Amino acid sequence: MPELPEMEHYKKMLKTHLQNKKITDVEIEREKSINVPAREFISLVRNQTIKDVSRRAKHLLFHLDNDVVLILHLMLGGWMFFGKEEEKPERSIQIKLSFLNNHLYFIGLRLGYLHLYRGLDKAVEELKDLGAEPLSSDLTEHRFLEMVSKRRGSLKTTLVNQSFLSGIGNCYSDELCFHAGLLPQRKFNELSINESRQLYQSMQYILKDALNSGGYMENPFFPGDTLTGGYISKCRVYDREGESCIRCGSQIVNNKISSKKTFYCPVCQR
Repeated sequence: MPELPEMEHYKKMLKTHLQNKKITDVEIEREKSINVPAREFISLVRNQTIKDVSRRAKHLLFHLDNDVVLILHLMLGGWMFFGKEEEKPERSIQIKLSFLNNHLYFIGLRLGYLHLYRGLDKAVEELKDLGAEPLSSDLTEHRFLEMVSKRRGSLKTTLVNQSFLSGIGNCYSDELCFHAGLLPQRKFNELSINESRQLYQSMQYILKDALNSGGYMENPFFPGDTLTGGYISKCRVYDREGESCIRCGSQIVNNKISSKKTFYCPVCQR
């Protein structure tokens, strides 16, 4: 599932390619992927201009010039592709937004969605339960230490709790725990101040590095896109079960913590 770095990466590319561009046509192939009747969705989106694209947690918000806001959540298996009809992947398309001869394809939205809200206030209300943004300037180290001092759950389950911190999922929770040298089973209330500080610093480093490296999504966003997916080779534990740890040479394991797959080194993570 795309996490904060992937969605922030998508946001930057969408702003580059589509900001201030008019949506010339809309096609809905799967009505379950939207939250209003297809006819209503099309009438409110067609011929509107994308004023801006923003991100909140794992969601992207498309701001249209008629004050409609589209909230995208790709969920598991969802991705996007931007290009001409002859360039699109041989995959089923759930939604297509056209910009003359180029199109934005939403692919794999079996669990994901593109929901329409009339007004930013309604969109904000929909996302009101999300927690702090890990890379926000508001989330200082001091604020993070205050927040974690009140938690008793494991690092894994707490880091992926979207009402606590928004945007971190299975991949980056494992990666930042490895970077911090902490076992994901550890409880927050068991951490020393220095360990909590290290966790904060690791969160900042890993998320920024992943964003700058194009995240771990495998599929390119447009023809010739060589950045998207660049973080896959940088993952040190995630999806690397049985491989050797780069720090100590021990074998990376995969265990479940509260039903979530968790990859870590049982030797050098303490």
